[in-house]
Amino acid sequence: MTTGFAAVPEARRFVLANATLPAALVGALPPVPEDDDLVNADIVIADGRIESVGGAVDAGVPRLDLDRGMVWPCFVDMHTHIDKGHIWPRRANPDGTFMGALDAVRVDREANWSADDVRRRMDFSLRSAYAHGTALLRTHIDSLPPQHAVSWPVFAEIRAEWAGRVELQGVALYPVDAILDESFRTGLTSELRRHGGLLGAATFMVPELDRALGLIFGLAEDEGFDLDFHVDESEDPAARSLRHIADTALGRRFPGRITVGHCCSLAVQPKGEAEETMARVRDAGISVVSLPMCNMYLQDRHAGRTPRWRGVTLLHEMKARGIPVAVASDNTRDPFYAYGDLDPLEVFREASRILQLDHPVGDWPAAVCRDPAAIIGRPEFGRIAVDRPADLVLFRARNWTELLARPQSDRTVLRSGKPIDRTLPDYRELDDLMERRP
Repeated sequence: MTTGFAAVPEARRFVLANATLPAALVGALPPVPEDDDLVNADIVIADGRIESVGGAVDAGVPRLDLDRGMVWPCFVDMHTHIDKGHIWPRRANPDGTFMGALDAVRVDREANWSADDVRRRMDFSLRSAYAHGTALLRTHIDSLPPQHAVSWPVFAEIRAEWAGRVELQGVALYPVDAILDESFRTGLTSELRRHGGLLGAATFMVPELDRALGLIFGLAEDEGFDLDFHVDESEDPAARSLRHIADTALGRRFPGRITVGHCCSLAVQPKGEAEETMARVRDAGISVVSLPMCNMYLQDRHAGRTPRWRGVTLLHEMKARGIPVAVASDNTRDPFYAYGDLDPLEVFREASRILQLDHPVGDWPAAVCRDPAAIIGRPEFGRIAVDRPADLVLFRARNWTELLARPQSDRTVLRSGKPIDRTLPDYRELDDLMERRP
């Protein structure tokens, strides 16, 4: 059993002493932030909850001296695909391109995605996420018929089983023009009602885009669904569905939450056009999640040619305009991304390099904790705050360069103040599934 480096006291009440905290992740700050927006504080934990942060501590209370090691709240991973995760060994992407990924997933889904197959891969994914320190996760679920009738019931069962460890949200994923089919709309609505899902789509520039968006927004209004779209995952500057989404939201005065992911093409559009689109996104109250690892893997990939850009959207510019932003894992060991392990610290580490979230780091750590929690409607997650459960991740690293230089594989994860078993599932568990090659 692997729990991490820290010998956490077994007492009902104890102190995590001499801890370093990212200031952006603390609900009520200790007096003065130190350099690089870090603060030093003691955290008192009593009966599995945070009693105080930074206050005086009675003598004689059991202490774990962290020697200035960092403490984070548990992570929030707001854009994943645990229904298609870990299929790479049996269905790889033949050329690493976006179209290659679409085709490979379609073939594998049609051949292999039984309830048992989906359930086992979802559970494997969640055990990985939990061991790394994730407490809240949103996954997109491929929802074209007949798969929707297989995957949504499995998701609902998995969500119930994992409640209290990793809280789950599910979003329907399908090509945007599928919504034009009335029978599809009816079946999808039934599944989402029954299993508590959210509404989404992958948007792209089809002639019927505005009509399709109108139907999706109308359905969301009628049923009370929030919206979460895959948007413009392309290096083509003519991919402008983000603007259409913003215009639709503004025109309808949509009352629910709207999230958009990817938005890659925005970064290759003319500056004036991109600025106008971001203004509309801000005015529409839309939140944006960037998926830096997957987007750098897929975008600008051409055989025999070095990529010219990093594939990510204009996250700094969006944040400067007041648009809520976050980063997340996206795909894991499937044709859209051959790597990954649902570790938001890895996401933050790679995002810091790809998106240059440093010098200063500032409040960017919130992009994998506090901010995605707020975006997906669970603001109680992703913060270190008094009277919240002591769901924390402890690192030996004392500053940003130590934290981001290594994977921090020896971290300790506390849930309700107790260290969890951090043993990661073995890929060999899935070997029999990987033998089912289409």
